[in-house]
Amino acid sequence: MFVYILLVSQVISIAEQMFNKPNKFWAPVAFLLLFVLSAAITGLLVLGKPITLYLEDFKKEAIELFGYTIGWLALIAIVVFIILASLK
Repeated sequence: MFVYILLVSQVISIAEQMFNKPNKFWAPVAFLLLFVLSAAITGLLVLGKPITLYLEDFKKEAIELFGYTIGWLALIAIVVFIILASLK
């Protein structure tokens, strides 16, 4: 998941450098398309396996996996914000 987020941020960074003068119409459209696509992929990565487990009647395991996933994502976010704060 973190690697996917890094890749999307790189795409945004490269696009920003490529298009110095963004088009007033197409730039927001492109950004929103990337955002929606990214949200769908991220949702699939986070919820795909827990939903499958839940539907296969492994409810406890599904909830645990979802909790661990959210916990690790929160921990990674905290570490990233600490790194950003230390770079100021």
